[in-house]
Amino acid sequence: MPKLRIAKEFTFDAAHYLPDYHGKCERMHGHTYKLRVIVEGPVKKDGLVMDFMEIKKIVNERVVDKLDHSTINDTIKVASAENMCVWVWKQLKPKIRGLAEVRIWETANSFAIYTGK
Repeated sequence: MPKLRIAKEFTFDAAHYLPDYHGKCERMHGHTYKLRVIVEGPVKKDGLVMDFMEIKKIVNERVVDKLDHSTINDTIKVASAENMCVWVWKQLKPKIRGLAEVRIWETANSFAIYTGK
Protein backbone atom coordinates (compact mmCIF):
# COMPACT_ATOMS: atom_id res chain seq x y z
CA MET A 1 0.00 0.00 0.00
CA PRO A 2 1.27 3.50 -0.80
CA LYS A 3 2.05 5.94 2.02
CA LEU A 4 0.21 9.23 1.85
CA ARG A 5 -0.16 12.35 3.96
CA ILE A 6 -3.53 13.75 4.91
CA ALA A 7 -4.26 17.03 6.66
CA LYS A 8 -7.03 18.57 8.73
CA GLU A 9 -7.23 22.26 9.63
CA PHE A 10 -8.75 23.97 12.65
CA THR A 11 -9.17 27.55 13.82
CA PHE A 12 -9.49 28.95 17.31
CA ASP A 13 -9.37 32.36 18.94
CA ALA A 14 -7.11 33.00 21.90
CA ALA A 15 -4.99 35.60 23.63
CA HIS A 16 -1.33 35.43 24.56
CA TYR A 17 1.67 37.54 25.44
CA LEU A 18 5.40 37.01 25.14
CA PRO A 19 6.96 37.80 28.55
CA ASP A 20 10.59 37.83 27.38
CA TYR A 21 9.96 39.77 24.17
CA HIS A 22 10.54 43.51 23.92
CA GLY A 23 7.95 45.09 21.67
CA LYS A 24 4.20 45.20 21.18
CA CYS A 25 3.83 41.41 21.47
CA GLU A 26 5.01 41.44 25.07
CA ARG A 27 1.55 42.78 25.96
CA MET A 28 -1.62 40.69 25.93
CA HIS A 29 -3.16 40.45 22.47
CA GLY A 30 -5.23 37.99 20.50
CA HIS A 31 -5.19 36.04 17.27
CA THR A 32 -7.39 33.77 15.26
CA TYR A 33 -5.00 30.86 15.06
CA LYS A 34 -5.01 28.26 12.30
CA LEU A 35 -3.78 24.77 13.15
CA ARG A 36 -2.94 22.13 10.55
CA VAL A 37 -2.39 18.53 11.61
CA ILE A 38 -0.74 16.21 9.09
CA VAL A 39 -0.89 12.42 9.40
CA GLU A 40 1.16 10.00 7.32
CA GLY A 41 0.55 6.33 6.73
CA PRO A 42 -0.47 3.62 4.34
CA VAL A 43 -3.88 3.64 2.75
CA LYS A 44 -5.72 0.88 4.58
CA LYS A 45 -8.28 -1.56 3.21
CA ASP A 46 -11.06 0.98 3.91
CA GLY A 47 -9.31 3.43 1.58
CA LEU A 48 -8.24 5.80 4.38
CA VAL A 49 -4.99 6.72 6.07
CA MET A 50 -7.08 7.86 9.06
CA ASP A 51 -10.69 8.96 9.33
CA PHE A 52 -10.91 12.78 9.24
CA MET A 53 -13.69 12.59 11.83
CA GLU A 54 -11.38 10.75 14.25
CA ILE A 55 -8.68 13.39 13.75
CA LYS A 56 -11.26 16.11 14.39
CA LYS A 57 -12.45 14.44 17.60
CA ILE A 58 -8.93 14.00 19.00
CA VAL A 59 -7.71 17.48 18.07
CA ASN A 60 -10.80 19.18 19.45
CA GLU A 61 -10.65 17.25 22.74
CA ARG A 62 -6.91 17.56 23.32
CA VAL A 63 -6.12 20.97 21.81
CA VAL A 64 -8.87 23.25 20.49
CA ASP A 65 -11.25 22.89 23.43
CA LYS A 66 -8.36 23.71 25.81
CA LEU A 67 -7.01 26.75 23.93
CA ASP A 68 -10.06 28.32 22.29
CA HIS A 69 -11.08 31.60 23.95
CA SER A 70 -8.37 31.26 26.57
CA THR A 71 -5.18 32.97 27.58
CA ILE A 72 -2.68 30.50 26.15
CA ASN A 73 -0.04 31.51 28.72
CA ASP A 74 -2.17 29.78 31.36
CA THR A 75 -1.31 26.50 29.56
CA ILE A 76 2.01 27.28 27.83
CA LYS A 77 4.21 29.65 29.84
CA VAL A 78 5.92 31.27 26.84
CA ALA A 79 3.10 31.09 24.32
CA SER A 80 4.99 31.58 21.07
CA ALA A 81 3.82 29.82 17.92
CA GLU A 82 6.96 27.68 18.19
CA ASN A 83 6.20 26.52 21.73
CA MET A 84 2.55 26.03 20.84
CA CYS A 85 3.55 23.62 18.05
CA VAL A 86 5.61 21.52 20.44
CA TRP A 87 2.79 21.50 23.02
CA VAL A 88 0.21 20.48 20.39
CA TRP A 89 2.51 17.68 19.19
CA LYS A 90 2.83 16.34 22.74
CA GLN A 91 -0.97 16.38 23.14
CA LEU A 92 -1.61 14.54 19.86
CA LYS A 93 1.30 12.11 19.43
CA PRO A 94 -0.03 9.53 21.94
CA LYS A 95 -3.42 9.45 20.18
CA ILE A 96 -2.63 9.89 16.48
CA ARG A 97 -0.51 7.17 14.96
CA GLY A 98 1.48 8.54 12.06
CA LEU A 99 1.44 12.15 13.22
CA ALA A 100 3.88 13.78 10.81
CA GLU A 101 3.59 17.53 11.26
CA VAL A 102 1.89 20.30 13.19
CA ARG A 103 1.64 23.86 11.81
CA ILE A 104 0.27 26.86 13.65
CA TRP A 105 -0.44 30.16 11.95
CA GLU A 106 -0.47 33.20 14.20
CA THR A 107 -1.34 35.44 11.27
CA ALA A 108 -2.17 34.76 7.63
CA ASN A 109 1.51 34.78 6.69
CA SER A 110 3.40 33.87 9.89
CA PHE A 111 3.52 30.29 11.13
CA ALA A 112 5.63 27.65 12.85
CA ILE A 113 6.12 23.99 11.87
CA TYR A 114 7.04 21.05 14.13
CA THR A 115 7.73 17.50 12.98
CA GLY A 116 8.69 15.95 16.30
CA LYS A 117 12.41 15.98 15.58
